[in-house]
Amino acid sequence: MQLQQIFGFHAVMSRLKRHHASVREIYLDESRRDPRMQALLALTKEHNIRVIPVNSDRLGGMTGNARHQGVVARVEAVVLPHDLDDILDDLTVPPLLLVLDGVQDPHNLGACLRVADAAGVHAVIAPKDRAVGLNATVAKVASGAAENVPYITITNLARTLRELKDRGIWLVGADDTAEKSIFGASLTGPMALIMGAEGSGMRRLTRELCDLLVHIPMAGTVESLNVSVASGICLYEAVRQRSA
Repeated sequence: MQLQQIFGFHAVMSRLKRHHASVREIYLDESRRDPRMQALLALTKEHNIRVIPVNSDRLGGMTGNARHQGVVARVEAVVLPHDLDDILDDLTVPPLLLVLDGVQDPHNLGACLRVADAAGVHAVIAPKDRAVGLNATVAKVASGAAENVPYITITNLARTLRELKDRGIWLVGADDTAEKSIFGASLTGPMALIMGAEGSGMRRLTRELCDLLVHIPMAGTVESLNVSVASGICLYEAVRQRSA
């Protein structure tokens, strides 16, 4: 099995806690002796994970000089459900989905996965084209969420959205020009929240397929929010309504 690389304390600690059997070996900055590193070492000892002390330059070479925080792990891929129909068929509560129409920045995708995990989203859906896909940077920013929330990539977003509509799932699109506020919308039923790409927003056909368009009220001078921040606001409004 081909191994992957993840790095950063949150990502590696989360993998050790949730899926320790998938961790083959961990490379640590040999100069770090702080409590955070000691806590990580205690986990590796508990699960009998091989630890390789190296210098910071080698870690930088392994990660392309990304902010690795002194820890890089070589891991097996965690197998999550990858069939959307199977996920939906197994649910006993109204589905809550997040659809990302062309998010291309790995930091944004990682943050969206983290928000989705926190809000209890059942799956994140994205097209294979015009999207960043999962990589080590996404995993680091997601802080473990990439191994917990199913990330479903599909070849035809419009077809998938029509299939969701056929299942009775309400398509709610976030759009700055929408007349209705997210706080005035009913979000208690089966729902897929659709967020557009950075800058360009949703594609035309995606927008046309939405059952409802909503905006986030903006009281300040900024015109829009980061896609992960906007996702968090909208998802947690749905969570609030569902728990009321």
